[in-house]
Amino acid sequence: MKRFKLLLAFICIINLSSCIPHKDTIYLQNKENSMYDTIPNNITELQKPYRVQVNDILNIRVKAARQETVQILNPTGDTNLNADSAERAYFDGFTVDIHGNIRVPTLGKINVLGFTTEEIEKEIENKLLETQFKESANIFVTVKLAGLRYTANGEVGSPGSIVLFTDRVNIFEAIANVGEIPVTGNKKDVLIIRQYPQGQKVHHLDLTDINVMKSPYYYIQPNDIIYVKPLKQKSIGTGETAVSSLTTIATIVSLVTSAILIYTRVNQ
Repeated sequence: MKRFKLLLAFICIINLSSCIPHKDTIYLQNKENSMYDTIPNNITELQKPYRVQVNDILNIRVKAARQETVQILNPTGDTNLNADSAERAYFDGFTVDIHGNIRVPTLGKINVLGFTTEEIEKEIENKLLETQFKESANIFVTVKLAGLRYTANGEVGSPGSIVLFTDRVNIFEAIANVGEIPVTGNKKDVLIIRQYPQGQKVHHLDLTDINVMKSPYYYIQPNDIIYVKPLKQKSIGTGETAVSSLTTIATIVSLVTSAILIYTRVNQ
């Protein structure tokens, strides 16, 4: 009986210690001053202008006083009308090749690697004014990314790739669009795998810390991969909460008790 009690105590300790702490499930905690739960209102978000990378798709529109003179530079609308927005953007857009170039009608190849969309707008406008138009043509060029595509894997509701048609998406919005991180997901070490001209780099974000909003990686970029690791509690299959741990303990105790009773009766 003494051994049984020791075994029971050991099982209880293991299960209770394997519960996921409440603080590991809460976003945006003020960890610098843990005595207070209030979130400060003066957090400065950092977002640097995005610089175009290989495989990005650009949407280019040109307007002029006489629109027919720039029609060749704009999509004709011949693509499949049943295609979704992402597919139309793929066929109508200008894909950045492995050398960092796009090929624009009448202008030829233009290197855009590492440039912002505003810089590309100015470059195309200057080339048009140099080769085809005068200032009086009132050329107006807009360049946008044809959607922000990213991939989320690991402990999220619906892993996979998604395209959002917006210029600015933070990590919380990105995760919300693929499903919430479950209790078993590690919110304290979310990985951002980002593409650079020199290759890929891995960045770490602690979503439970309010200061994540100050991170230069708080806003995702096209082609980012978001990976949420599972907590060790999921790997060892223990309870996620105190209630589930108690349920596990009760089940184990019931099985052990039944085994002891059967063993005792057999040996009487």
